[in-house]
Amino acid sequence: MSLQQDIIKIEGKKIFINPFLYLRKFDEKTKRWLREPGQISKSRIELNRSKYYPEINWEILSLNEKLIKEITIELFLKTIQIINSFNTNLNSKELLYVEKELIFYKKIPFEKWSRKYLIKKDRLLIKEKRKLERASFINKWQKWFSLKETQKLVIPIFVIIILSALIGWFAGVSKNSCNPYFESTSGNQL
Repeated sequence: MSLQQDIIKIEGKKIFINPFLYLRKFDEKTKRWLREPGQISKSRIELNRSKYYPEINWEILSLNEKLIKEITIELFLKTIQIINSFNTNLNSKELLYVEKELIFYKKIPFEKWSRKYLIKKDRLLIKEKRKLERASFINKWQKWFSLKETQKLVIPIFVIIILSALIGWFAGVSKNSCNPYFESTSGNQL
């Protein structure tokens, strides 16, 4: 994607329609506000559904697709808010033009960004869930080993395992000392 699609000119003024081009002017709180969905109310997003996606029947979309579209709408609303705050001298007609250009050039990139965000969030949730399950598993084993009854039972079992291994090893060594592969047979002589 070229930078020309990220910048539009109105009366000689350059206006960035890519919200991430404003990042260096933001503080950390504003960067987090832009990057993390859920900052704009659900009712405001629902009001703007027909504005950004007039062609979509929202009733037939899957839950995941609805979520992607809603995150995209939120990104549109945040971008318009950012553009409006950095370009306060835009009138309503110019702002409407900026919004149309934004929808035309940024709908697909914003949807891709939303998908990537959801995939990343899902991966982090799965990773956190596995981490908690692992910690729970280790904790359960530690509790079980710390019980007096377990400690009384583990020592005799450990001794039995060691004795069986030693008896098996000695029995195996005595069998190998009489290995028929090392003895010469009368059938092999010439």
